Amino acid sequence: MAGGMPKIVAKNPIVEMDGDEMTRVIWGLVKSLLIEAFVDIKLEYYDLGLPERDRTDDAVTTAAAHAIQRAGVGVKCATITANDDRVAEYHLKKAWPSPNGTIRAILDGTVFRKPIVVKNVPPMIRSWVKPIVIGRHAYGDMYKSAEMRIRQPGRAEIVFTPADGSEPQKILIHEFAQSGIVRGVHNLDASIRSFARASIAYALSEKVDMWFSGKDTIAKIYHGAFREIFRQETEARKADFEKAGITYTYLLIDDAVARCVRSSGGFLWACMNYDGDVMSDMIASGFGSLGLMTSVLVSPEGKFEYEAAHGTVTKHYRQHQRGESTSTNSTATIFAWSGALAKRGELDGTPELTRFARLLERCVIDTIESGIVTKDLAGIADPRPAGHVTTRGFIEAIAETLQSRIESGAVAR
Repeated sequence: MAGGMPKIVAKNPIVEMDGDEMTRVIWGLVKSLLIEAFVDIKLEYYDLGLPERDRTDDAVTTAAAHAIQRAGVGVKCATITANDDRVAEYHLKKAWPSPNGTIRAILDGTVFRKPIVVKNVPPMIRSWVKPIVIGRHAYGDMYKSAEMRIRQPGRAEIVFTPADGSEPQKILIHEFAQSGIVRGVHNLDASIRSFARASIAYALSEKVDMWFSGKDTIAKIYHGAFREIFRQETEARKADFEKAGITYTYLLIDDAVARCVRSSGGFLWACMNYDGDVMSDMIASGFGSLGLMTSVLVSPEGKFEYEAAHGTVTKHYRQHQRGESTSTNSTATIFAWSGALAKRGELDGTPELTRFARLLERCVIDTIESGIVTKDLAGIADPRPAGHVTTRGFIEAIAETLQSRIESGAVAR
């Protein structure tokens, strides 16, 4: 630590997962200037950048997920989910699946995403005065789907073959008279129940009302199963909801969107996998920026993976590759690290590590509120700042504030 002060010591390791493009650049700066400069911690490193995933046939992603299961806490940089364009750009063997999807499937957890509220970045939706938390189911649906391109006339069917040798069940999806596409998705009752219980636990701990939304008027069996399991689990905790003074409401997804926009905030919205993906971006943008959103995956066994809720910021990375200055918001990446450190301290009984993590978060917010902001916030901050700082300049400003407060004894308090 600068100034000769001893570093804060973490008892146990955190699983570190590096990523892609501009967020990989930010990751290195945050790690060097805000974490390793102040904390003595062992990091179990996995490179989830697209080239390494391709080199290992994506085995590195699976290894990282199992490492989180062992260590209990992981922190992840944003990564590219490959499409055909990325296959060509990176000369990949194939379009590898979403690393987040793979990790979520292995940990079978629920993702909770919450906006970071700062005084000088007012929400785009004027009625929102309290944070809206998105609880996103982290298993199945399109993220664990099987797809097929149809090139000729024929029948597409769902076939279930019982393991006991009894008669298979078949349902016609579509009789194709021409080319098209088809996809099969699935989920598990146990995973849905874990999702419901995790959401309930969060709502009760934060004392916020809880919503769950689906489209069971159309997907009567698939979405209907989610609705029924949530009904069972919330009914079983009815007394706890009443004691906490909170409510549970099921809404059709379109009704939930309309109601959300008109609300004042202050609730947990539990969403199915893809809905949560979309709605968390909508909530983040509505509160100011995709760079102001925390994200944590919580498994049923109490394992935690922290990450930024945004993508790899490709546009800024192209500028960086050309040697141009960038102004990329690192707030969500910093909060991923601080969340992981706080949880590590909580699990290990090292309160000074948790205090450091919360101090780091306070320094980030105070830096923004002092008018030192990146370009994405400069245009929406109120009052409007005179200008904006660079990617590195923002992180260095936070580091200076953090150093000053640690020297004044803030972590010890």
